[in-house]
Amino acid sequence: GTIRENILFPRPNATEEELQQSVKAAFVNEFTDRFEKGLDTVIGERGVKLSGGQRQRIAIARAILANPRILILDEASSNLDTESESFIQESLKTLMQGRTTFVIAHRLSTIRQANQILVIETGQIQERGTHDELIATQGRYYQLYTYQARI
Repeated sequence: GTIRENILFPRPNATEEELQQSVKAAFVNEFTDRFEKGLDTVIGERGVKLSGGQRQRIAIARAILANPRILILDEASSNLDTESESFIQESLKTLMQGRTTFVIAHRLSTIRQANQILVIETGQIQERGTHDELIATQGRYYQLYTYQARI
């Protein structure tokens, strides 16, 4: 299928304006503008091969268009190059506005702005609070965060 079909999957009857808004909010146009057929470019086995960051941005555009009340992001920015991570972090801000969002992350820098952070180990909640609160208590989150900051 095409990039357009992929993004429109949750709402096939979305308007062109709604589609374009989701494309811009997820920075999909940053790479589709380079393709001769733009959003109508065929992707996958029979088409253009996309990078992990490009696939993530298409998934974010699809989620923006779907406009869910609850959003679950599982390692949304793992295994990305710096440029892709920057685009994805910016588009996730748009996507998360006005909705309940659960973010599963091992890269703790991606969750600093969360209203509530839960540190879960061996299936149990070990700590709970904002980034600043958890840093101040110098518990497990603090250990993990400072370790990652040194790498």
